[in-house]
Amino acid sequence: MNFKARIYVAGPYSTGDPETNVYKAIETANAIADLGFAPYIPHFTHFWHLRFPRPYEFWLDLDNQFLPFCDAILRIPGKSSGADKEVELAARLGKPTFYSIEELENHYGKK
Repeated sequence: MNFKARIYVAGPYSTGDPETNVYKAIETANAIADLGFAPYIPHFTHFWHLRFPRPYEFWLDLDNQFLPFCDAILRIPGKSSGADKEVELAARLGKPTFYSIEELENHYGKK
């Protein structure tokens, strides 16, 4: 399959219920995958952390290693200082940030 672009899915994790936030990130990623994008979901480290906990900063630093390889970032709604920092990093890297699936789709073209 030829994907349109690699999209980093950024959104809340620790604000509110982490499990619900992971579900929302997966749901968003699934929706954009159906539109032909290749989503990267940093929230998947939730499962790693449950088994082998690490400091919060480790997870943020790890996520920042992958963001440069994505073409854009999709910021899903909700309060999140971590996701806001990811948006700032994307801007420094010259990568576009989208705040809705519609914005993303309009930028890259519909399926």
